[in-house]
Amino acid sequence: MKILIANLGSTSFKYRLFEMSDTDAALLAKGGFERVTEYTPCIEEMLETLVGEGHLLSGEDLDAVGFKTVLGKDLSGCVKADERVLEALDGFKEVAPAHNPAYVEGIRCFQKMLPEVTRVALFETAFYQWVSLAASTYAIPKAWRDLGIRRYGFHGASHKFIAERTAELLGNDAVADRVRRLYVDGPGEYTGDPVRVISCHLGGSSSVTGIQNGVSIGTSMGFSPQSGLPQNNRVGDLDSMAIPYVCKMLGITVEEAERQLNKESGMLGLSGVSNDARDIEDAAAAGNADAQHALDVQIDSIRHWAGSFFFKMGGAEVISFTAGIGENDSALRSAVCAGLEGFGVKIDEVANAQTIRGKEGVISTPDSTIKVVVIPANEELVIAREVYRNVQS
Repeated sequence: MKILIANLGSTSFKYRLFEMSDTDAALLAKGGFERVTEYTPCIEEMLETLVGEGHLLSGEDLDAVGFKTVLGKDLSGCVKADERVLEALDGFKEVAPAHNPAYVEGIRCFQKMLPEVTRVALFETAFYQWVSLAASTYAIPKAWRDLGIRRYGFHGASHKFIAERTAELLGNDAVADRVRRLYVDGPGEYTGDPVRVISCHLGGSSSVTGIQNGVSIGTSMGFSPQSGLPQNNRVGDLDSMAIPYVCKMLGITVEEAERQLNKESGMLGLSGVSNDARDIEDAAAAGNADAQHALDVQIDSIRHWAGSFFFKMGGAEVISFTAGIGENDSALRSAVCAGLEGFGVKIDEVANAQTIRGKEGVISTPDSTIKVVVIPANEELVIAREVYRNVQS
């Protein structure tokens, strides 16, 4: 079964083509476009390339197209990308303005160009469907809650991959299979050995998630991707009273405050240097105090959220690092785990320094009670697997 994964950004379009079966997922091709203003020409060129390279006979040779949709109003999970999905995306376009309009346009393009090809949406919120009400509810008026304002969580495909892969690394086939079937069968009951994971997805956009026996118990991100850890140029967590106060004192509108929180905050706002972790680290190494402060704030926030899930789960078997920063930054990994020997975390600094992006590795010592691992992100594979299961079910 040939499944195309379409990753639609506000100005980008990336794709991967998989050959899927019950036992294997082979990557046939990948590519992308930047500075996109209209998706139709990109999709047409992509299909021409895939046909020209011999991966497809035509666009209709595809069995399904999968989309990593972010946030839908009153809708989550892995579902057919029909009008219900488009309405759900449109319903929360103000909450995810960089993502939802792009996916609406992209899905409609595929709908028009390849009407007979199945379209499936895997929402980033899907992995958090079973988080308890206590952990997902804000203390706000009922009228607000009725609008759908709650903690949703994002990076679901990434954290789900970590849930499955860490179970495999621990040799727990029952939990690994539970994760694979999660969106088809639900969590069901589990009575085996515990698999408690603190999953750190650290990149331009970052989040920390607690995973107990393959199922999320909570995450650092909330109602929108704006929340949680400091992001590249988005603020992360912020007291709501800060916004009216800043508007009054600086004489700016709420819209301008929101723009600054989305475009000029996070690691960029803290460092004053860049929103790229590499630039910030270089500046800190050169003695830039603001850049070092940005790194310190980031590490403190990661430890804050990781510690909260450690407490809620009563411990952990694994701490996992993934995504661009999580896979590349050995100094950050070491700092996040510093001083935790009393909890059973012992880092092998040599192994940590040698583990780089794209390479899976254990960076804890053999006698570390908690295994610390680096696992390359593979969101597209997760989406391809879920689309395959959805089409098969």
